Amino acid sequence: MNPLELGYFYGCAGLAVAGALSVVIAKNPIRGAMGLLLLILSVAGLFLELHAQFLAAIQLIVYAGAIVVLFLFVIMLLGPSASTPNDHRGWLVRAASGTLFAVAGFATLAAVVRAATVSHRTMPMPVPDAGFGGIDTFGTVLFSDAIVPFELSSALLMVAVVGAIAVARGRQGVHSMSRGEQEIADRTTPSPLLPADHSGVFSHEIEGAASKEKSA
Repeated sequence: MNPLELGYFYGCAGLAVAGALSVVIAKNPIRGAMGLLLLILSVAGLFLELHAQFLAAIQLIVYAGAIVVLFLFVIMLLGPSASTPNDHRGWLVRAASGTLFAVAGFATLAAVVRAATVSHRTMPMPVPDAGFGGIDTFGTVLFSDAIVPFELSSALLMVAVVGAIAVARGRQGVHSMSRGEQEIADRTTPSPLLPADHSGVFSHEIEGAASKEKSA
């Protein structure tokens, strides 16, 4: 692998990790969706380095062009300012789960590095054939060995869409305002105890209309 390919790989890998961390850490759901989009684009770049042009195109068309747009649509239905309350219950379970996931990830990386060291090869996988990543090979694997996971993922996405619609229907008629919008509304709403101030450009017209109504 020449230095250009190595730099390309590390660049896409770094952007993928940054996008994944943004999805997990970002409190704003729109920023999390943008982090997911960065992750998808980086994975498509890694597919291109593996000479899997069809997988890269599918990654961009299906995930970046459909899944992320679906997420943004659901976020807009629920309100971009919607956020979960600061609930500290169950933090021990979440911390233990995150630690277990991190240990499993580092163990997987260690196993890959060890396998590469023992086999004295740059990667522990065999060299792919010329048809790797092509439409024929991908279709053969998708509709033979991977047909059950493919259908399960389709059912999962359908359940997610139905759940999002159910949540959005339950919030009909409820206008969610951010903290800044609520402060502006509180400042601009006139108090019922104070008389309305009509000292503007058309104040004389308003006073004239009020006097006509009283005389009538």
